[in-house]
Amino acid sequence: EGGKSPTTANLGVVSATCVSKVELRLSCKHLLDRDTLNKSDPCVVLLMQSQGQWMEVGRTEVIKSNLHPTFAKVFMVDYYFEEVQKLRFEVYDSHGHSSLGTHDDDFLGGMECTVGQIVAQKRVTKPLFLKYGKYAGKSTITVTSEEISGDNGFVELFFRAKKLDDKDLFSKSDPFLEIYRTNDDGSEQLVHRTEFVKNNLSPVWEPFKVSLNSLCSCEEKRKLRCVVFDYDSRGKHDFIGEFHTTFEEMQKAMGGNKIQWDCVNPKYKQKKRNYKNSGVVILLDLKIHRVYSFLDYIMGGCQIHFTVAIDFTASNGDPRNSCSLHYINPYQPNEYLKALVAVGEICQDYDSDKKFSALGFGARIPPNYEVSHDFAINFNPDDDECEGIQGVVESYQNCLPKIQLYGPTNVAPIITKVAKVAAEEEKTKEASQYFILLILTDGVVTDMADTREAIVRASYLPMSIIIVGVGNADFTDMQILDGDDGILRSPKGEPVLRDIVQFVPFREFKNASPTALAKCVLAEVPKQVVEYYSYKALPPSFTPSSAPA
Repeated sequence: EGGKSPTTANLGVVSATCVSKVELRLSCKHLLDRDTLNKSDPCVVLLMQSQGQWMEVGRTEVIKSNLHPTFAKVFMVDYYFEEVQKLRFEVYDSHGHSSLGTHDDDFLGGMECTVGQIVAQKRVTKPLFLKYGKYAGKSTITVTSEEISGDNGFVELFFRAKKLDDKDLFSKSDPFLEIYRTNDDGSEQLVHRTEFVKNNLSPVWEPFKVSLNSLCSCEEKRKLRCVVFDYDSRGKHDFIGEFHTTFEEMQKAMGGNKIQWDCVNPKYKQKKRNYKNSGVVILLDLKIHRVYSFLDYIMGGCQIHFTVAIDFTASNGDPRNSCSLHYINPYQPNEYLKALVAVGEICQDYDSDKKFSALGFGARIPPNYEVSHDFAINFNPDDDECEGIQGVVESYQNCLPKIQLYGPTNVAPIITKVAKVAAEEEKTKEASQYFILLILTDGVVTDMADTREAIVRASYLPMSIIIVGVGNADFTDMQILDGDDGILRSPKGEPVLRDIVQFVPFREFKNASPTALAKCVLAEVPKQVVEYYSYKALPPSFTPSSAPA
C-alpha cells in the first residue's frame, strides 16, 4: 500500500489543519575523524519510518573538514499527535560524490528517536552509535525543534555587502553570511547560512526565506547576530566581521528601502585607532509572507469546484446484469454511487452554487455511438453541471440505458479538460476557486504515460485528483499515480510540483461508514490547497477577521 492506505492513522486526521508542522535543526559534536589528511566532511541523512520501512526525508548540506558541525538545512516534518513517528539520523563522511553511505568506513554514527520526544523536549542531545550498538566515541547529535504555528509566516531576506576586508593573499575573499538568533538562555541558534560568493569583496547573496519562528521566535526585538566569513575549502573560514540587529530593525528594508550595518571586527576596533569597519552589509529588501490555513482560504471565499468522472468501460459488465458494477439495484446503491455520494456530500459544503460537473469516459455515446473519453453524462456539451449530488445520481441513472460500455480506460482527456478550466482560474491571480476531480474507475488505466504527463501539468494548477478504485481489479498500477511511494514523474522524468493524487480502493471501505471513506479520501485536500496557494504566494481573497492581517 502506498503510504496513505486507509489505516487508522489516516482516519484520525479529519483535515490537514489538525497537523502541526515542525522544523528540525541539527548539530553534532566530537564526530569521529575518518580522514587521514584532513577532518571528516559530515552530512546527516534523516529517515522516517513508514509502515515498517525507513524512507529518506532528506539530507543536510556537507560541511567541509569539521568535527563539530552546525547544519543550516532545516527539515520540515508533519507532526501527528496520535501516531508514533520514528526518526533515524545517520551521519556520514562525504567524499563529494552521490554514493553517500555506500562504504562502512563513511558511516560516523546514527541515532533513533521519535518526533514526539523531540517536540516534548524541544532540544534533544543523544550519543551516536556505530553498528552493533557500539558508541561512536564521544560523538553526539543535537536536534532542536520548533513548531510552525498558523499565525506564523515566512520572511524573505535579500542581502549584499560592500568593500569587505580581503583575507586572501592571491585572490579576493569568498564571503558568506551567517545569522544567529539569541535564545532566552543566552545561547545562540544558527538561523541561516548563505552560499559563498567566489572572489568578490562586494558580494550579492541569493535571497532566502526563513520562518519568523526560527528567525526570532516571532519576537521582533529578539537579538540577532550576523557574521561574515571568508570561505575556506578546508573548513578553516576566516572571520571578516559581524553586526547585531533585530527583526524590528530589519523591517525598515520593506519595499526596497535598504538599510546597512558596519561589519566590525572587534579585534581591529581595539587595536586600530582610525578603524571604521571591515566593510558594510546591506539588506536590500525584506518581504513577509504570511502562512494561511485551509480554513482561512475557505472563509476568504475560496470555492471548491467539484467534478466527478465515471468509468463506463466494458470491463464493468453489462449494467442490466446484476453482477455488473453499474447495476442499478432499487434497494441498494452500487459502489459507484456509494463512493460518489460519500465524497460529494463533503465537497458540496464548500461549493456555493451546489452545481457539480459530471463526466463519463470509455463509452460509445448517442447520437453517433462514437467512443468518448470526456462526455457530459447529462448529454449537454454546453453545460455539464448537475444540481447537487442528487442531480449527479439522477443523470448517472438516466444515461446508463442510453450508452454502450466500451473502452479503453483513458483518463488523461478528463484530467486535461478540468486542468483547462483550472488554468483559466489561475490567471485571475486570486484564491477564489480550487478544483477537485473525483475519478471513479474499475480498472487499470490504459493511457498511463499520458495520464502521468497530465498529472505533472495539473500539479502546477489549483487542482487535486482523487481516484477511487471500484470493484476487485488489481490496482497496483494505480498506486504509482498516488506519489506516496516516491515522486510521480512524467514520461520524460519531470517530477510533479506537488503531490495532488490520492488513490483509494473502495473495497477497503466496504464495511466502513461512508464518512470513513470520505475522511480518508479528503484528508490530503486541505494540505494540497494550502500548498498551492502558498507556492503562488496568494493570500485568501478577502482576509477574514480570523486570519492574520
